[in-house]
Amino acid sequence: MRFRQVHLDFHTSELIPNIGSQFTKSQFQEMLKLGHVDSITVFSKCHHGWAYHPSVANQVHPHLSFDLLAAQIEAAHEIDVRTPVYLSAGLDEKVARERPDWLVRRRENTDDWKNSFLQPGYHLLCMNTPYLDILAAQVEEVVLNYDADGIFLDIVSARYCQCNHCIATLMAEGKDPRDTANVLELGERVHATYVRRINEAVHKHKPHLTVFHNGGHIIRGRRDLAHMNTHLELESLPTGGWGYDHFPLSARYASTLGMDFLGMTGKFHTSWGEFGGYKHPNALRYEAGLTIANGARMSIGDQLHPGGALDPATYALIGAAYAEVELKEAYCENSVNVADVALLSVEAAATAANRSADRFEKSDAGAVRMLLEGKFLFDVIDTQQDLSAYKVLVLPDGIVVDESLKAKIDTFLAAGGKVLATGESGLNPARDSFAIDLGAKYIGPSEFSPSYFRPHWPLANLGEAAFVFYGAGHNVELNGGTALGHRENPYFNREFDHFCSHQHAPNAPHDAGPGVVESKNGIYIAWNVFADYATKGSLALKEVTIYALNRLLPNKTLTTNLPAQGIVTLTEQPAHNRQVVHLLYASPVKRGDGVEVIEDLLPIMDTSVVLRLSQTVKRVSLAPQGDPIPFEPGVGIVSFKVPRFECHQMVLVDY
Repeated sequence: MRFRQVHLDFHTSELIPNIGSQFTKSQFQEMLKLGHVDSITVFSKCHHGWAYHPSVANQVHPHLSFDLLAAQIEAAHEIDVRTPVYLSAGLDEKVARERPDWLVRRRENTDDWKNSFLQPGYHLLCMNTPYLDILAAQVEEVVLNYDADGIFLDIVSARYCQCNHCIATLMAEGKDPRDTANVLELGERVHATYVRRINEAVHKHKPHLTVFHNGGHIIRGRRDLAHMNTHLELESLPTGGWGYDHFPLSARYASTLGMDFLGMTGKFHTSWGEFGGYKHPNALRYEAGLTIANGARMSIGDQLHPGGALDPATYALIGAAYAEVELKEAYCENSVNVADVALLSVEAAATAANRSADRFEKSDAGAVRMLLEGKFLFDVIDTQQDLSAYKVLVLPDGIVVDESLKAKIDTFLAAGGKVLATGESGLNPARDSFAIDLGAKYIGPSEFSPSYFRPHWPLANLGEAAFVFYGAGHNVELNGGTALGHRENPYFNREFDHFCSHQHAPNAPHDAGPGVVESKNGIYIAWNVFADYATKGSLALKEVTIYALNRLLPNKTLTTNLPAQGIVTLTEQPAHNRQVVHLLYASPVKRGDGVEVIEDLLPIMDTSVVLRLSQTVKRVSLAPQGDPIPFEPGVGIVSFKVPRFECHQMVLVDY
């Protein structure tokens, strides 16, 4: 896989004339060079359903007069730019209007996209219909006729469908099509059949081609779905609704799967399909640094104008980021993430146990945000991950521990690992007692919301007080552990006949039981602090949790004084005998209706780093600049200071 990719959308209505009339090989090549692009995904078929090349399996766009796909591939290959080819799979509006009986349907006669042909937009097709035969033929045609470097299929995942075809399938199997479990199980089978058919259509002719089936989200805990692809592309447009916390969460999980992966952002101010929208060059520079610091290659989304000429402003914008990536990629190839902490994803644990994670949908995001701000080195894991490489396992808010997970955690604890559990995490499936020894006895959910925590230590920035914790709390008693702080309840919950002031009632100043418990196995916090932090962002929540993690990690692999919004990661390139410290800093701000924007990149001065490693360090230097920086070796540690950096700085530690 290449490091500097562009995903070139080209969803073009049949109502627009002169398709591709402004395309020239020289302009296409000039723009790719301006953007420092080394791979570009070009279109065979768009969401509207049209082909952009001569086709027997499909219909050519009515206003295209030449083979645009072939021309783009030839132009790109001539300058050593790879060309994966895109086909819209789940959406084909031409077919949807011709065969509405092939659409995904739910009990209410709606689909996942548009419910009416009077609304502008696309309609989702069911793969349990003859449409799959059409799609497979379209894919095979591209593979046979074009020098594609891969195949990208879009808008595909297991669907909940009760169309006539799916109902007929279930009834033929003697299953009730009104039963949710039956419908979901069929959706999984239909998706698996789709993947098998498409992969066969590609690999029976060209076994080496990459194939990716994009569903917009890599489900944590579904390794089977991830490995249906040859690699992963993590769609994560920060300004398009994903936000800047989404990519680190997805990347830190993808990096544990043993697959190449890339991060896909966009050049747009908002999201896909935005003509004339541009983000600040500094935003793309930061996103590029964030991507490679998390072990990924990068893809930037663009949309080609119907005329077929690439936009110079866009490729100057992309080039501002990719010129830097080009200089840095040698220090990112064949690298592995170094992590002290394993964050067991609530989504992954719920998926493994066939449970819903909806109640805790914010927990993973809040945990990742705290770990980033606390400057911890971490992976996001599922229940299949080997725990032996980690020092601390974090169970955020809603990790119910069944027998299989208990056995894995018990082995981890016996080897000296520690657990940080919060809220309902650590409870057995009945949620009436702890499945692992956390030094506490579980009593039940707190009847008060919110409630208060009074730490038995002064918080770093807030001192001593009773701090309101907004999220769901839990009552516990000591059972061999030590209280690091206690709960204080409000005088009463806020009701029509019981209320005080503008929000919640103040704390009644008495000990209502332990709030944080430390034991030989780790620390338990009696609130859903991670979901709470994702929602409220309270400083007290973060300082309590980071204090607990630091107690469990007295010998962190890396410590730094990087500010809160800064991000640090550590990777290793064993073939080069070096570790690479990635330092990043930017401060997204909200503009408009919740759009996160990065504009100013402030220089960060005198960033100190202390790194624990067993090898003898022989050189520390800035990359890609090559400048050596002074370092102080110690017994098992090395310390150094980066005098100044802006946006993203790599530090090579050669041993």
